[in-house]
Amino acid sequence: MTGSLAQPAAKAAKKRFLRFGGRETGVALALLVMCIALTLLNDRFLTTNNLLNIGRQVSLLGIMAVGMTFVLASGEVDLSVGSIYAFCGLVTGMVIVAGYGLFAALVLGILAGIVIGIINGLLSTYGRLPSLIATLGMLSMVRGAALILTDGRPVTVNAKNGAAPDVLAQFTFLGQGSAAGIPMQLVFFALIALAGWFLLARTSFGFRVLAVGGSTKAARVSGISVERVKIAAFALMGGLAAFAGILSIAFLPSGQAGRTGLGLELDVIAATIVGGTSLAGGEGTIIGTILGVLIIGVLRNGLVLTGVSPFAQEFLIGLVIVVAVAIDKWTIRERRI
Repeated sequence: MTGSLAQPAAKAAKKRFLRFGGRETGVALALLVMCIALTLLNDRFLTTNNLLNIGRQVSLLGIMAVGMTFVLASGEVDLSVGSIYAFCGLVTGMVIVAGYGLFAALVLGILAGIVIGIINGLLSTYGRLPSLIATLGMLSMVRGAALILTDGRPVTVNAKNGAAPDVLAQFTFLGQGSAAGIPMQLVFFALIALAGWFLLARTSFGFRVLAVGGSTKAARVSGISVERVKIAAFALMGGLAAFAGILSIAFLPSGQAGRTGLGLELDVIAATIVGGTSLAGGEGTIIGTILGVLIIGVLRNGLVLTGVSPFAQEFLIGLVIVVAVAIDKWTIRERRI
């Protein structure tokens, strides 16, 4: 009996994670229309330099949005990503300034993000706390830990402060370098997006994430360890947020715990939802997330090029978020009717 109950849920989840749905198509068309409009409004938009600039600007957001896709698709949410981004970037910078090698600094920074992600997962599963509350608390705790660690002072990664010149050169290349004319940040985003797509759309882990988000009860009946899947999704999110923070301080080798990454979690969640990942869980694709990230990036870039005031920019970005969430809720309601 339990097997017969689980099969329809498993088949539905599999169908969801393999398809390129109407939401993604709609986002792609919206992006195309936006690009055409901005090309007509400003002749600088479609230049190679500007497009590469957009790619670099959205890269860190995109890296974190890939992780957020897994978290939201599993039926949870992570509000601590901005603090993880700041904490792990600053930790990596401090390790380099202390005279250690690049590998040790990167491993420590990313490992710190993964550990914070695991804690988020444990609180949200075995701790039985709503992920909204658990990660909201972690947002403040991790930010506070960063302030304590740095004593509220800026962390500047340079040779004068103790960084070895060869290590410093390797580190800054990660954020400021380029490969065949393509910014390294964009290269990392492309590689992580490809790996994320494969993980979500072509592995049993991706299937489990969508199955858990679609129906926790059906997933348990199917023999899926719901807690392990959710903890793994949070750990992946923590690691990617840490890596994005490291690339950020590699690009601008200075950061402050009280300012770095503030409010970034809202942009990450917004880009993921715009790309079609459902707040209710069980729905989401990496392709859609990439499109959502590009929508946010192109919109910000276009508003700057057309001379729209920063105040109006914030209003319009907020409007896009509200519309995206509304569409998500209306879509869920229609499916239930």
